[in-house]
Amino acid sequence: MTASFDDYERAMWAGQADVYQDNLAVLCAGTATALLDAAEVTAGTRMLDVGTGPGTVAGLADERGAAVTGVDAEPSMVELAARRVPGAEFRHGVLPGLPFPDDTFDVAVANFVLNHVGTPAAALSGMGRVVRPGGRVAVTIWPQPLPEAQRLWDEIFDAAGVVRPGDLPRLAPEHDFARTTSGLAGLMDAAGLKDIGCRTVAWTQHIPAEAWWNGPAAGIGLKGHLLRRQTPETIARIRSEYDARTAPYRSPDGVLALPTAAVLGVGFVP
Repeated sequence: MTASFDDYERAMWAGQADVYQDNLAVLCAGTATALLDAAEVTAGTRMLDVGTGPGTVAGLADERGAAVTGVDAEPSMVELAARRVPGAEFRHGVLPGLPFPDDTFDVAVANFVLNHVGTPAAALSGMGRVVRPGGRVAVTIWPQPLPEAQRLWDEIFDAAGVVRPGDLPRLAPEHDFARTTSGLAGLMDAAGLKDIGCRTVAWTQHIPAEAWWNGPAAGIGLKGHLLRRQTPETIARIRSEYDARTAPYRSPDGVLALPTAAVLGVGFVP
């Protein structure tokens, strides 16, 4: 089951770097500064950005003067990040088997990566392995229950009559965890980290309404996977519901202001 979950995730993001940059990457950037602050990334910090995507977190760390390395399982993300952050090093890497020796970094961060791996505790252990004793591992996850921005998509699909397929791969029960502050803390503890602190980070995401639609329309993420499996008639209903239900969040210039939140956790490598 784990392999099918990871294979599903790999296929979902394949070749999607440019579309992701203009859609979900904007949303995920909302925690980047808090993540780096929690990890105490400053000038000279040797930092690994796991699941770097288009290099958003890596770029901010580079601006702080950190020595940044980024890895991602999707080659198109690695290529895009390298173009966007020329001062950092980027390479292909897949959790939990990161391609670095033990104790290479002072800090490892992962922004919304644990939501997309089949063995989250092993992923955290893999991050901890490459961080020196006393170094930090800091991560963010999307919580459950879903925050308002993500819940809005479920309301749109429900109103349009979308039936969720029953063949989506899910985490094996022994690898799953509660997507809460206490659930993330327990996962980090199981991965061997110490002095763990977890908290909720809330913000309002501003994004053009068309950009928020274009990501799922291009097949990005679970919402995109569901959208692409619908008939043209159902997609038209989804679009109609999208326009109606995002209207209260939309400014006159077409920009949405969407309340959202994440769980941020940080722990030390013993």
